[in-house]
Amino acid sequence: MATLRTTPDQWQVLAAVVDLGGFAQAAKSLHRSQSAVSYTLAQLQDCLGVRLLEIRGRKAELTTAGRELLRRSRHVVDQFDRLESLARSIQQGWESELRLVVDAAFPQERLFLMLHELQRSCPDTTISVADAVLSGAEEAIMHGEADLVVTTRVPSEALGDWLIDVPMVAVAAAAHPLHHQGGALALDDLVPHTQVVVRDSGREHPRDEGWLGAQHRWTVSGPEASLAAIRAGLAYAWMPFHRIQSFITSGELKPLPLQAGATRKLSLYAVLVKGETAGPAARLALELLQRHLPVSRD
Repeated sequence: MATLRTTPDQWQVLAAVVDLGGFAQAAKSLHRSQSAVSYTLAQLQDCLGVRLLEIRGRKAELTTAGRELLRRSRHVVDQFDRLESLARSIQQGWESELRLVVDAAFPQERLFLMLHELQRSCPDTTISVADAVLSGAEEAIMHGEADLVVTTRVPSEALGDWLIDVPMVAVAAAAHPLHHQGGALALDDLVPHTQVVVRDSGREHPRDEGWLGAQHRWTVSGPEASLAAIRAGLAYAWMPFHRIQSFITSGELKPLPLQAGATRKLSLYAVLVKGETAGPAARLALELLQRHLPVSRD
């Protein structure tokens, strides 16, 4: 077996210098002296026999070789971090904190059933739950900001398990003008009216899914605000059926009679962000989510 000549720590120091813009910034972030950072990088380059950085003015910039090696090292360092995390989980038992990010379309009553059972199994684990819309859940996966994520899209770098297909229904208040036009509605019938859409909670590549090009669009922060606008007769929207079922039953809201697209299916997937090194609480949370949901897509 070959003897390793470099360490994950050295690659972390290189990443910090590049990501933070210099030796001084990296030293501050890593709680080390600037000379210690410089020495670590000098050792790394000596071990490799490859120059990774070039000093241009006051700024250190990656060489072509440095750029490629740093890119590959990030995955290796991440695997070391996950390995150590797994060791801590084995040593400590349940995680001290469990971070969940759940797409806003997921049925809340089922989420709370899972959380109640989870809390009984690991009462000393602090559980945080954050809502996400569209790409917000994907970003939580990509940046490692959660332990378990329920998302509409699984990034190519991750693996996910299908949980549920949420029916999305085009709906408006019973008194809304769209219900009094007669006959099935075409896209042109919708355009003059206000559509309410939920803002993408992602920051990097927000998506504009669901908007049909209405002349008037309201963008709101979450499903609750969207539902309030619909119930007030101010707009139409596609809403998760489980959120509006009681209002349709009471007659306050009515599904829009569209020629096509009156209902859609939004598929939700669960992703263990740390994969095989996920802790026992994260794994149990996934198991409970699956237990409280349908077992097939039929």
